[in-house]
Amino acid sequence: MSRLRILADPIDPAQVEASVRGAAHGATACFTGIVRELADDGRSVSGLSYEAHAEMAVAEFERIAAEAIQYFGTCEIAVAHRVGNLAVGDVAVAVAVGAVHRSTALDACRYAIDQLKARAPIWKREMYADGSSAWRDNCPPDRQA
Repeated sequence: MSRLRILADPIDPAQVEASVRGAAHGATACFTGIVRELADDGRSVSGLSYEAHAEMAVAEFERIAAEAIQYFGTCEIAVAHRVGNLAVGDVAVAVAVGAVHRSTALDACRYAIDQLKARAPIWKREMYADGSSAWRDNCPPDRQA
């Protein structure tokens, strides 16, 4: 099973993290993105809907993982991103990195999620409690790393 995936089924962050554990790794770092109840503008959110070009997204995950290894050192990276309709509290994305040392794991994990949000062909629609919805940027310019 690939460690870099687009999924229609729920994500188990523990499985994503377990996929990068190894006897050579002294550290794992994980990021889990969860659907929250309030939008950035304060509106109540009833859920999110994600669409992706899966093949292109996984290819971008591969490039991001290769860059993280180049920048931070040897590590193993796993990414799982949901598509479809998600409810408040559902896991939308999980990134895990296993490495010899914590600094590599933490730095590579942060890099991977930041780059994924900025570059992967994944689109997010917020659905609001009032019945309206809006397509949202994955990585608003004021929050880019």
